[in-house]
Amino acid sequence: MATIASKSADKANAKSSKKEAKYNFSKEQYLDWFEKMLLIRRFEEKAGQLYGKQKIKGFCHLYIGQEACAVGAASALTKDDKWITAYRDHGHPLALGTPPHAVMAELYAKATGCSKGKGGSMHIFDKNVNFVGGHGIVGGQIPLGAGLAFAEQYNGTKNLCICYMGDGAVRQGALHEAFNMAMLWKLPVIFVVENNGYAMGTSVGRTSNVTELYTLGESYDMPSESVDAMRVEEVHLAVARAAERARKGDGPTFLEFKTYRYKGHSMSDPAKYRTKEELEAYKMLDPIEQARAVILKEKYATEVYFEELEEKLRLLVEDSVQFAEDSPYPEASEAYTDVYMEEYPFLKE
Repeated sequence: MATIASKSADKANAKSSKKEAKYNFSKEQYLDWFEKMLLIRRFEEKAGQLYGKQKIKGFCHLYIGQEACAVGAASALTKDDKWITAYRDHGHPLALGTPPHAVMAELYAKATGCSKGKGGSMHIFDKNVNFVGGHGIVGGQIPLGAGLAFAEQYNGTKNLCICYMGDGAVRQGALHEAFNMAMLWKLPVIFVVENNGYAMGTSVGRTSNVTELYTLGESYDMPSESVDAMRVEEVHLAVARAAERARKGDGPTFLEFKTYRYKGHSMSDPAKYRTKEELEAYKMLDPIEQARAVILKEKYATEVYFEELEEKLRLLVEDSVQFAEDSPYPEASEAYTDVYMEEYPFLKE
């Protein structure tokens, strides 16, 4: 019997060839997308290897297969927009420009990590690129995303917040409370569910009466749509449309990114709940390979470019590992810092 995820793969496969001709992106854009997606892929593959060697401890959730979800959105937004997501959070900061060294050091729990070694895999933060975290509580980031958008609205900026969640998080009550408030106040927020078909090891169809998740937004009259997130172009276009609405003061959008993770939910998940045929069907839609095909078809680059890029990124990732290896652990005293605000600057004379 076909699963919900395998049916989605068939639909996406059927649509894929029809969509390619309508895109009108530059050579530079495709090369940028490709390099960022490939960096995330190679970084995550290395993280998986290091976890197996017990260099990375605790929980670790890889983004392999979902790279277009972050990279396509990053190219559609500005550097002043805010980003927040759940605990599958390595790919987003890398897409935004956080150095892989800082992310790898954080995975190693080293003091040079972007969260000073205090967050680890599930709590990556980088103020430099307005990435307001990875969050470990399922659905906990959804009202925070609405709050970040409220702050931008209150301060009179044209910035927005893009708030990611997994498909399991849409069953949390906090989503409905945040959706209602966001629509009531027309907050500049883009809610994104990265629907990879499974909440941990349980398929969407076994946990939700609604399997087309974007329709949940319609209950609040929120503009909502389903997006083929195995194509970086579709992600960019959908986020650009939502961003335009948000900046005009028209409020939030709910996007369902139809995507797929090639690995288990976390490193401890053997992913035996899905078939090999389903996995292979999605690998035929690999976002990196689809971008590569366009680049070759349009003669934006040759195989030599891909070979050189592979070597460049291999060295970059290896260098980030060496940086993490050589970096010190935080001092014990660091357990008492960054916990409470010691004084309020605005009360100083």
